[in-house]
Formats: sequence, C-alpha cells, structure tokens
Amino acid sequence: MRKNLGFRSWFYFRTGWSMYFAFILSAVNTLTVTYYLAIERAQVLKDIFPSFLIYVAFFVLIGVPILITVGLIHFKKSSAHKAQVDISIESNPYVIRNLVNSELIINLNVRLAKIILELTISLVVICRY
Repeated sequence: MRKNLGFRSWFYFRTGWSMYFAFILSAVNTLTVTYYLAIERAQVLKDIFPSFLIYVAFFVLIGVPILITVGLIHFKKSSAHKAQVDISIESNPYVIRNLVNSELIINLNVRLAKIILELTISLVVICRY
C-alpha cells in the first residue's frame, strides 16, 4: 500500500474534488450567475425573485425535487442508463466477472456461515463439560 500512496492520494483528491467540491461550487456559481446576470436585469423576473435568497429558496424547493425526478427517470425509465452500463462493461470487461462470480461467492458465504455455526455449537457443548 505504501508504494501506491501517491496514486491513491491522487485518486482520493480527484474523487473529493469532482464529486463534492466542484459539485457544490458549480451549484453556487450557477445560482449566482443566473441571478445576477439574468434575473436582476429582467424586471419581470426581478418581480418574481426580489432577492437572491428567495431565488435560492425557490431553487431548493422546486428545482431539487425536479432534479431528483430527472435522476430517477434516468435510472429507472430511460434507456440512457442501460447504454451507460453497456459501455462501462465494454470498456472494462472485468466488471462482468463480478456478476458471474456472485452466485459462487454467495454459496461460499452460506457454507462458511454453516461451518462457523457448527463450530460455535461445538464450542458451546465443549464449554458446558
């Protein structure tokens, strides 16, 4: 693990940056830019959103549920997610191995659980004497 510390750190940095920091920063940036460059200059929109905080509250109350619904549709109703998974498996064929081996792994875990249970019962019987 020590020899991979640099690459592991780089991977964790990229994950933290792209999934959390950049996501939050882009949301704040989008809200700020759209309000101060679009809404503030259009009187009709300025009447609807008189302040930046009202605009953010509106986005949180209306926009977030809409985006959750779009994400749900993407995963459950759209064929876009299926295409993503197909491409992922094509580009990394080792992923399919997890699906093939899952039944074997489940059977192995069941057998190990039975062995542990038998050993535990044997130990309880031995400890009683």
